[in-house]
Amino acid sequence: MKIGNKEFKTQGHTYVMGILNVTPDSFSDGGKWNDRDRALKHVEDMVAEGADIIDIGGESTRPGYTLLPEEEEIRRVVPVIEAVKAAFDVPVSLDTYKAQVAEAGIAAGADLINDIWGLKYDGRMGEVIAKSGLPCCLMHNRRDKDYGNFMEDVAEDLRGTLRLAEAAGIGKEKIILDPGVGFAKSYEQNLEVVRGLGELGKLGLPLLLGCSRKSVIGLSLDLPADQRIEGTLVTTVFGVMAGCMFVRVHDVRENIRAIRMAEAILGNLQG
Repeated sequence: MKIGNKEFKTQGHTYVMGILNVTPDSFSDGGKWNDRDRALKHVEDMVAEGADIIDIGGESTRPGYTLLPEEEEIRRVVPVIEAVKAAFDVPVSLDTYKAQVAEAGIAAGADLINDIWGLKYDGRMGEVIAKSGLPCCLMHNRRDKDYGNFMEDVAEDLRGTLRLAEAAGIGKEKIILDPGVGFAKSYEQNLEVVRGLGELGKLGLPLLLGCSRKSVIGLSLDLPADQRIEGTLVTTVFGVMAGCMFVRVHDVRENIRAIRMAEAILGNLQG
């Protein structure tokens, strides 16, 4: 899969997506990077540590978040996308579920659209992505937690997203799926969806796993957001074992080391 000017294998290696939240209120790092110069320094650090792609988000989607007007989200993300693209040779992902923001981000140079609503929030999003020709990451999400058979329902929800993508003209070769850890799921269901990554892989598309510092780790270890690196690394290893294409993380260096070790062991087992 080509993202920006770089080719990514869809299987056989797990890449790292580094998180850049240009928000005042994200659950883990709100307010740290919403100054342009500090944001660029953080990108410089993540690229130096080996990040394969940078995911820029302008609206916090933590539990209970406040919906941000499109104009404000655009004001936050567009200058940062432009600055990152000008300063670094690294693909940039835009984390948004709003078509108007996606259009502005694409015009600014975004290389991938990361939609936490899997095309189900904004009816124009599929059309905007298809028209751009860009790849996308489409996440599992829903407005309720009324599941029957949880993993089967998650898979069926994702199939619904794929039907929307097909109807909009987005080719399957352009799609990465995200099981949506932390979204419309209980604590136990978040653990189950990580355990069930192999099952979701049967949908036949590459997966992105985003567990970094999330509440499922905090609840498991009884730790605040800034002390969840070790827990995150365990989820990353599960992602590697399940063949995930990407993990989306705050702590790039540590996760890359965990991936390298896990892949070394798996390579030895397979060889």
